[in-house]
Amino acid sequence: MKKFIAVFDGLSFKESTLQYAVSLAKGGNVHLVGVFLEDFTRHSYSFRQLATYEGEDKEAYLHRLNEKDEEQREESIQKFQQACETAELNFSVHRDRNIALQELLEESIYADLLIINSGETISRFHEGPPSRFIRDLLVDVQCPVLLVPESYHYFNRIVLLYDGEPSSVYAAKAFSYVFDSYNYYETVVLTVKTEDNPIQVPNNRLVKEFARRHYPKAEYVVIKGEPEEEIVFYLQREKKSPLIVLGAYQRGRLSRLFRASMADRLLKHVKAPLFIAHNKS
Repeated sequence: MKKFIAVFDGLSFKESTLQYAVSLAKGGNVHLVGVFLEDFTRHSYSFRQLATYEGEDKEAYLHRLNEKDEEQREESIQKFQQACETAELNFSVHRDRNIALQELLEESIYADLLIINSGETISRFHEGPPSRFIRDLLVDVQCPVLLVPESYHYFNRIVLLYDGEPSSVYAAKAFSYVFDSYNYYETVVLTVKTEDNPIQVPNNRLVKEFARRHYPKAEYVVIKGEPEEEIVFYLQREKKSPLIVLGAYQRGRLSRLFRASMADRLLKHVKAPLFIAHNKS
């Protein structure tokens, strides 16, 4: 039995995370854990709201605000529990009350997959995907991650981004191991070559030998151009609902300040779930 963790902010519950998590858990022998990040600094109210309060009893006012937050968190947990019970899943709930990122990184050590909304912030503020919280998570996470969009769309096609580097092969392996029941889906192995390189799949014989065992329905697409542009363009024209598999966040923190990763571009321009895995060794 595999262990998937679905990550939620109980004060800003993401329905699409729940839908993807339940759907994927139903498709295999999975124990689903709802991880509710209740960072002690996370509130629905602002400190400015407290500072400008003009009532007589500020302590009682603060108590009411905290009670309201607790009620909202309880409602979010009940949504998760009810969805799991309806789907007849094996599940449990973790309420992590310390620093959210540290708690989640520790949870990831003991999970086979982490499912989270790509715009999750664990704060009152909205950010477009990928949020700063997601960027920091992806740098140090210890298991594969499925980043899901705001709206749920069941995928019926797998797109493996392959550039011949070990990270792209590692991601394809990780997806096959985590989702062994999906290996017979239609699969595209997508490679982009710059203009000065020949149009052929890198390590053609080896990758096809590997893919025949894990993705028997794989077809190979090689296109010319700049990968950051051509991959986005290809996926935007995709008529089916894909799930995209890639290795990512291999560069150091400093280099990412100057050049966005492929994952960042996909999250901004393609509304599809992204399975991201990278070898930490």
